[in-house]
Amino acid sequence: MMKLRLVLISLLISTNFMAQDNTKLPYAEIPDHAENYTAGTVASRMVDGLGFRYYWATEGLRPEDLAYKPSDSGRTSAETIDHIFGLSNFILKSILKDFKQKNGEDMRFEEKRKQTLLNFKMASDILSATEDLSKFDNHKYPFWNLINGPIADALWHCGQVVLLRRASGNPFNSKASVFWGKLKD
Repeated sequence: MMKLRLVLISLLISTNFMAQDNTKLPYAEIPDHAENYTAGTVASRMVDGLGFRYYWATEGLRPEDLAYKPSDSGRTSAETIDHIFGLSNFILKSILKDFKQKNGEDMRFEEKRKQTLLNFKMASDILSATEDLSKFDNHKYPFWNLINGPIADALWHCGQVVLLRRASGNPFNSKASVFWGKLKD
């Protein structure tokens, strides 16, 4: 419990710092891995991988990329990003009971992107400090459903953003290595 409190305090401090400095967004690189494999560190690493993919899927998007829609029945990139933002809120609300979900309707793209990355980082930090993920089970669903539900869904939609940005003429940075979690030299 003390470890979780320290993580939450450090998150509040880092979130305030990052809120002031837009150049310090998390996930330009995946953070160093944990020393030990636990359920919490593995779940945390899954979210880190998601954060890295989201960072690079959304880095440098132009207004025309955000408005791009492949067909009348498809979503625009902006609508897909709205959905990922909602998933990041859902993940946090599921593991942080007093989380106040942010409303993205009044946010510009840059603000929404930043908050989504901060949500992923906070979720990762909480999960990495957790020994027993079953504490996140609730009366509606077990933690397992967060893995195959919103975490996997957000990964899926990051791929859609990459595809949409290619189709609108602004490809994903080819130096972003999802295997290594950093930019290739």
